[in-house]
Amino acid sequence: MFRKQTNYGLWASVAINVALVGAICFALSGSTERAVAAPVSMRTRVTAPVYVPRMNMGGMRVRPKLINREMKAEATSYTVDDIRSMLGDDVANDILKKSTPEGPERDVVLYGFGRIGRLLARILTTIPTNLKLKGIVVRKPKKPDLEKRLELIKRDSVHGPFKGTISMDESDNSLVINGQKVRLIYAQQPEDVDYTEYGIKDAVVIDNTGVWRDEAGLSKHLSSKGAAQAILTAPGKGVKNIVAGVNSGVIEGSDKILSAASCTTNAVVPPLAVLHKKFGIVSGHIETVHSFTNDQNLIDNYHNADRRGRAGPLNMVISETGAGKAVAVALPELAGKLTASAIRVPTPDVSIAVMILDLEKATTTEEINAALKAEATGDLDDNLGYSDSREAVSLDFIGSTHAGEVDALATKCTGNTCIVYVWYDNENGYSNQVVRVVEKWVSEQDKAGVKF
Repeated sequence: MFRKQTNYGLWASVAINVALVGAICFALSGSTERAVAAPVSMRTRVTAPVYVPRMNMGGMRVRPKLINREMKAEATSYTVDDIRSMLGDDVANDILKKSTPEGPERDVVLYGFGRIGRLLARILTTIPTNLKLKGIVVRKPKKPDLEKRLELIKRDSVHGPFKGTISMDESDNSLVINGQKVRLIYAQQPEDVDYTEYGIKDAVVIDNTGVWRDEAGLSKHLSSKGAAQAILTAPGKGVKNIVAGVNSGVIEGSDKILSAASCTTNAVVPPLAVLHKKFGIVSGHIETVHSFTNDQNLIDNYHNADRRGRAGPLNMVISETGAGKAVAVALPELAGKLTASAIRVPTPDVSIAVMILDLEKATTTEEINAALKAEATGDLDDNLGYSDSREAVSLDFIGSTHAGEVDALATKCTGNTCIVYVWYDNENGYSNQVVRVVEKWVSEQDKAGVKF
């Protein structure tokens, strides 16, 4: 006689999904007192109220910080994007709202929409933040480009698919990213834009074009109606260059223009600050092995700069970097002490800085690593990472939210000379640093009672 077998796999799947929905409902029913505001560096992870969410770009998972309550992580470890895909934008956005720091919301505009611009769009529409992305400014195309802009956020060859939701509204030429409407604005020059026509006011303009790098050029943004301030995602001349976590204290509420320095400067300044404070830096050289960028040619062709006309995906290219001098902007005490050079290599993302330093004090590899680890797990936990894996390679650091990650097993030390290796995701890690600077800036303005 045929006996019908029980489908245990099916029943187990049903039970798991019921438990998941129950955990989510439990999280949403929690009091607002249990909603912990997470720093901008943290990844978008929301669980039952057992964890402080480690927030950042959607979908990436990291170990959350445990609050004193017993519950296995496996039972409740879901990202906001997991919840978004199962229960929709409204539920996910309600969770984010509960984790958003207190304070007034500020409109944000991305001026330019390249590699950094698109990552900033992902981050700003995913993390719990008072910064609300309202507009993206690009040059007017010859044919409609809304769908193409959507696809470039949705898909990324390096960082993978966007885990949130994204759609377009052709009626007002806007993208809807995780429920947030973002207008696509066309302009040839900053002063051509009237942001108030799009419902945008007192905006922080994040210029990621690199076209204007001094105060005079960046001031063009301030002439736009609805724009209050501007920040450059490149080294700036004659303006404050800020490395989040190190010299953020120089930001004042009255500042109208800032620079977030470069990805390499952001990567090396945190560990340099730690080592100089602990051991004293007499002199040194920084060699960056940097992934190729859009500034290089895909195949051999003319380029104004030496060597950059040669095919980026095929060659190691000796190049220049201003990181040595730029360090002194964030750490004035190191002015004139460091040199720097760069080699561009055929990888699309993640670079490494090799810092060869002469110290005031003789020390050991263990002492160097101990000092760096203490800060990476302490005051600089948002900005400085620490890896002691014997198998770590460059691809492992794609998606890192830190400005740089010390490779502890590569550290060398002989007497007063040490060599420290710092990995950095020159796209995503840097983009997170930009957001941290803007949040600090807006916070200082709020404290100072700045009115626009």
